[in-house]
Amino acid sequence: MAILKFFTIGAFLGLTAGISPGPLLTLVISETLKHNRKEGIRIAVSPLFTDIPIVLFSLFVFARLAQFDTILGVVSCLGGIFIAYLGYETIKTRELSIGDPAMQAQSLKKGIIANFLNPHPYLFWVTVGAPIALKAFELNVVALILYFLSFYLFLIGSKIGVAYLVAKSKVFFSNMLYMWVMRFLAIALFIFSVFFFFDGLKYFRFI
Repeated sequence: MAILKFFTIGAFLGLTAGISPGPLLTLVISETLKHNRKEGIRIAVSPLFTDIPIVLFSLFVFARLAQFDTILGVVSCLGGIFIAYLGYETIKTRELSIGDPAMQAQSLKKGIIANFLNPHPYLFWVTVGAPIALKAFELNVVALILYFLSFYLFLIGSKIGVAYLVAKSKVFFSNMLYMWVMRFLAIALFIFSVFFFFDGLKYFRFI
């Protein structure tokens, strides 16, 4: 059951990151509209190229801090703030604006650049992703693998799904269904933020 918990957490966080409005999802949609589904999928898989150094760096930093409860408490609280901010950004979504990307062609290269320049992956992995990964590792290696597997499966899979929908209909479901999905994810993010604050208070010995 504990292993399943980390798989579920990874899946939820990946799905939330996958369909939330942002630079990468905008590029997935715009490249699919401008070219074809294949170009949108190339954007969708770009995190596989950009996230490895970000994840490794975050794990290295967090592992070095693992013996300092005060620092861990600060990181947990920052993670709670960041997740709450993501929840706020998600719940205020009214429609998905496709926009006009500044760069042209070369979809995979564009996705890699957009993800490297986007501060969210760095903030997420330092304050949220790495702490959860180390907790999974403390349980066992299988839990850690399932956490990463489910996160990227749902992150990339959801973006590929968007590319398929856009290619099929040439529009994205920026209607009531999309709004309700985003509100559900926002509420879940707020709940996750409370857990992170709770962990922070435990590190500070307040509870």
